[in-house]
Amino acid sequence: MKGLILCAGRGTRMQPFSNTMPKTLLPVANRPLLHYCIEKLNRVGITEIGVVINPQQKSIIEFLDRIQFPSPIEIIKQTRPLGIANAVQKAKAFIGDDPFVLLLGDNLICEELHMLVDASRGHDSAILLSRVENPSDYGIAEIEDGKIHSLVEKPKAPKSDLAVIGAYVFQPTIFDVIAKLKRSARGEYEITDAIQQLISDGYSVSFSVTDKPYSDVGTLERWIVANGWMLNQVHGDQVKIGQNTTVENCTIRGPVLIGENCLLQNVVIGPYVSVQDGVSLRDCEIADSICLEDASICGIGVKIVQSVFGRSTNLQGEGETKKVTFMLGDHSQVTFPIDHKE
Repeated sequence: MKGLILCAGRGTRMQPFSNTMPKTLLPVANRPLLHYCIEKLNRVGITEIGVVINPQQKSIIEFLDRIQFPSPIEIIKQTRPLGIANAVQKAKAFIGDDPFVLLLGDNLICEELHMLVDASRGHDSAILLSRVENPSDYGIAEIEDGKIHSLVEKPKAPKSDLAVIGAYVFQPTIFDVIAKLKRSARGEYEITDAIQQLISDGYSVSFSVTDKPYSDVGTLERWIVANGWMLNQVHGDQVKIGQNTTVENCTIRGPVLIGENCLLQNVVIGPYVSVQDGVSLRDCEIADSICLEDASICGIGVKIVQSVFGRSTNLQGEGETKKVTFMLGDHSQVTFPIDHKE
């Protein structure tokens, strides 16, 4: 069995951060989303992995060159954004005659893949599902007699609360199905249409249901939420501090993850904060937030919450209020004087 990770999306809802970094390299608990996908495939015994990118995503190639993995990772290019099924079709030569696990590179799934792979045995395909509170916002699997009857994208009157969450197992027959697809109303070749065609053609599509957290890290808000629950899952309420980091007169409430070569002075930090290498935090209070490499925050008399600070961002200010939220892309420069109280 092989693995395929799709990373070619433009990430427009993650701007400004996706303007300078592919969405799948954005860190959750200080590790890129793509790294989690690769590790998840490796833990289920998959060592042959292909990654679909668009040609502009050279930083993904550089990242894959840096990581240690048992075998080289195949780079597959999707030159036009024509949907998930089209991206899968680009990998036909890499997959060959083997079954494969498909992961969406911007999805973070806590469930291990063993249950999905086990569910696929003896079937033509398998999909991972999760119960959701708002099924009208998702692609929903409608189940009859323990089998998937149909997949409906964002149904107005959903017959199920089981959402498709971006992990699949396919046999190579999927390529023949995709080749016959027509574009959807939004001009893309949809993987849900391909799976529905498998069902209509009489192929066996099984499923497994997870009750563990997952997130489509497709918006800034979901990124922050995913960062929080991953910190909690990996570190509990612990505080992890990297080498050569200075911490002076600080109150730290875990889970908090702090990288190397950082400076923290007179800071109240946590819970649910990840700080990458080289960050400077002085005279501020911050919770439920993400600080990327070499960011600097100083003199903010405000409780900073649910914020993301891009690489080499510089934020300075003074004054008092209750709380504030920032979404600052790489290399931002902001002075934040406050002369009022909310």
